[in-house]
Amino acid sequence: MTRLLLGVALLGKLALCATAQEMLAPPGQVRFESTDYKNILHWAAPSNSSSLHYHVQYKIYGEVDWLNVSSCQGIQRHHCDLSSVTSDTTEWYYARVRASSAPSSSKSAWALSHRFNSRWSTKISPPTVKLNSSKQRIVVQVKAPRVLVRKMHNNVDYNVYVTHGNGKEEVYEITCCSYKLTLTELKPQTHYCFQAQTVIPRHMRSSDRSSAKCITTA
Repeated sequence: MTRLLLGVALLGKLALCATAQEMLAPPGQVRFESTDYKNILHWAAPSNSSSLHYHVQYKIYGEVDWLNVSSCQGIQRHHCDLSSVTSDTTEWYYARVRASSAPSSSKSAWALSHRFNSRWSTKISPPTVKLNSSKQRIVVQVKAPRVLVRKMHNNVDYNVYVTHGNGKEEVYEITCCSYKLTLTELKPQTHYCFQAQTVIPRHMRSSDRSSAKCITTA
C-alpha cells in the first residue's frame, strides 16, 4: 500500500512538472524591424510569465537546419540583432524565438517570424542636409547614415529637391560618390527650400524626403 501511495505521489509530481512546462507560453509578436539594413528581431514577453530567458535561431529559406544566434542565447532583452547573419540581400530568412524559465527548467514552443529579406523590407533613411550660402550661391551637402553607406560600399545616390521663392520645384541628382550640390547665379534676397532623398540604385530603393531646410540669399 505504501509503495502504491509513493507511486501515485511520484506520478502526480511528474504531471505537475509537465503541466508547468506546458503553461509556459511562447513569445508573441515576433517580427523583423529593419532600417538601413540593420535587421533587428523583436518580440513580446508572454503575458503570464516574468523573469524569462530567450533563445533565438534563424535559417535561410529553403534550408532544413536552424542555427543558433550565438549572441542571443539565454538573454533577457526582447530583441536580437540579426544583421550579420541576414546580410545577404539575395536570400530570404526566417527567425524564431522561445522562452525558458530557469527555476522550473521549462521551455515554451518556438514562435516564428514572417519570411524576411532586407532588400525589400528595410526602411531607407533620408540623408542629413546642410546648407551654406554666400551672395547668390548656395552649397548643399547631403549625407546618408554611416551604417547605410558602409553596407552599400558608398554606392549611394541622392535626389535634391529645390523649391524656389515662386513655388517652382526642381530636382537635381547627385551620383556616387559626390555629396555636394552647388547652385550659382541665384536671385538675391530670395527664399529657397531644400529636401533630399537617399537612393540605392542597385536595389531600386529610396527613402522618404528629408524635412525641408530653407535659406534666404543675401
